[in-house]
Amino acid sequence: MFAPNLASARAAAGVVRAFFAEHGGLEPELFACELCVAEACSNAVVYAKGAAREEPGCVDFVCDAHALELRVTDHTAGFDWPDPFPTLPGDSDRGRGLFIIHSLMDDVQYLRGAKENVLVMRKKRSGLPLARAVESLEPIEPSLADTQRQLAECTHAISAMARELCFRTETLSAVFRCCAELGRAGASAGFEERLLADMLHLTSADWYVLRLVSPDERELRVAAVSTSELATAPLTLADLGEMPASLEAHVAASRTSVRFDARESLASEPLRAVGANANGVIYPLYSSDALVGTIAVGRRQGDFAFDALHEAVGRTFADFLAIQTAGLRHREQDLQTKLIAHELDIARVIQRSLLPVALPQLSGFGLAGGWHSARDVGGDFYDAIALGEHSLLLVVADVMGKGVPAALFAMNLRGLLRGMSALFEDPAQLLGRLNRLLHEELSAVGMFITAQVAVVDLRKRTVTAAGAGHGPLLYVAEDGKRVLPLATQGMPLGVLPDVDYRSLTVSLGRSGTLLMHTDGLTDMRNAAGEEFGQERLVSWLGANHGRGRSATELRGRLASALNRFRGDTAMTDDQAFLLLAEERVEDVREPAMRLPSSRRKHDTLVPADAGDA
Repeated sequence: MFAPNLASARAAAGVVRAFFAEHGGLEPELFACELCVAEACSNAVVYAKGAAREEPGCVDFVCDAHALELRVTDHTAGFDWPDPFPTLPGDSDRGRGLFIIHSLMDDVQYLRGAKENVLVMRKKRSGLPLARAVESLEPIEPSLADTQRQLAECTHAISAMARELCFRTETLSAVFRCCAELGRAGASAGFEERLLADMLHLTSADWYVLRLVSPDERELRVAAVSTSELATAPLTLADLGEMPASLEAHVAASRTSVRFDARESLASEPLRAVGANANGVIYPLYSSDALVGTIAVGRRQGDFAFDALHEAVGRTFADFLAIQTAGLRHREQDLQTKLIAHELDIARVIQRSLLPVALPQLSGFGLAGGWHSARDVGGDFYDAIALGEHSLLLVVADVMGKGVPAALFAMNLRGLLRGMSALFEDPAQLLGRLNRLLHEELSAVGMFITAQVAVVDLRKRTVTAAGAGHGPLLYVAEDGKRVLPLATQGMPLGVLPDVDYRSLTVSLGRSGTLLMHTDGLTDMRNAAGEEFGQERLVSWLGANHGRGRSATELRGRLASALNRFRGDTAMTDDQAFLLLAEERVEDVREPAMRLPSSRRKHDTLVPADAGDA
């Protein structure tokens, strides 16, 4: 008897085995009976529903020297017995127990009733128990021919085992040797040739062609060959649905190895470069389901006897080559990423050093600056240099491009400006000299710089400005109401070796307000794709200047207006600006505004405090 649970079903199978063992059951018979009883009882437990879960099942076992019979009785609703009996269903567990019973027993019947069901399993026995059967056998003297045949079979089996062991050992030795070499610095170069040379030796081949997929995954390019004439042109990888133009492209697309025979291939087949009688095998190289390339290996003359062992060895080399190649690519990318990150760290230090820690403040006027880079390192910057007690040199510049080169050229320009600011009273002359000094370096790398230079005489309340391909500065006119652009025109620095720039002079209005900026302000877009634009900037300055507002307050208001307009839209260009305004406060030293790294999470233009400056 067994209770309707799996533990009791397994226990019932153990009881049947023990009983049968005491009565001379052989091990194969014991195994078959125990497994079938376990499956039958488990099946009865599974089908036990409602009241049937309270009624125990029963196992009956009958045997003699010639046959055995097992009967498993349950009180479930039963199930439909398949007829004819199906084969084992794929990966599904359903029907697996019945399949096992049907396979191990000679006869199986299922008697389904209204209140109980009986599964009858019968199996023929071999007769006497094994020990007595052995004792009853008469000793048979083997013949000389049988002995020689058995010896030859053993010798052949041992030879095959020794050959396979030798191949496997040599393969592992080559793999381990390659791993050891890759662990040494600088050993990654040419590791494919070293590994493939071992592959040629083990497989008795005399040529190979290794192709790796291009970075854009459109071509298979030769990475290593046994001889130079095999370095043929790149192979185009077929798009989905297209017919590959070569066997190697076909292997890459199908991910299956194929045999190659030059005598049976098309005249356009690239591998025919090996020779008219060449043959071999082409393996796909994949790592983590990503295509790495292909490896073709074979012999130039005669048939390439590639049996199952050669095939396995070749597959091992191909898999290892794919993994190592992919690993080296990732390591090179990681190294390149780290180098770039290190260079950017250096450039960030350079970029921050471009912005003045504190801007000069002259009596009765305030000066404030703002800067924000669209990337980690950009080319926009501003500077202000006191030329005397009542005059300032103001500069806003934009180096074409982003990243390290832009930062380096911005640093060079700033150094030249500070070194020559006292030598030129006219901004146009200063720009001309800067252009001559920078032209050779800028033109060599195809870059240029736009800049706006202005000299402000606060005693005379005049602004003299010159531009090099830069947008106009904005100033409040003499009437104190209108905001006007001072459109200075000139060629950007670095385009031509000799350029004559022209200066313009205007008078400041009663508020003494002046705004110089890079195009990052006017070109900035919001989520709808609208530009902030020159008109909106003029309108903002007209509405906010005067009214006793200092340059610092105006800077904060401008930053807020820019941030509100942009919202969550990412910046695409750097921003830099300088604001000059007449103030009614005591003379103060205003810190420059820049965006410290700890405040750049949301790309928001904010003023820095004195500690950040």
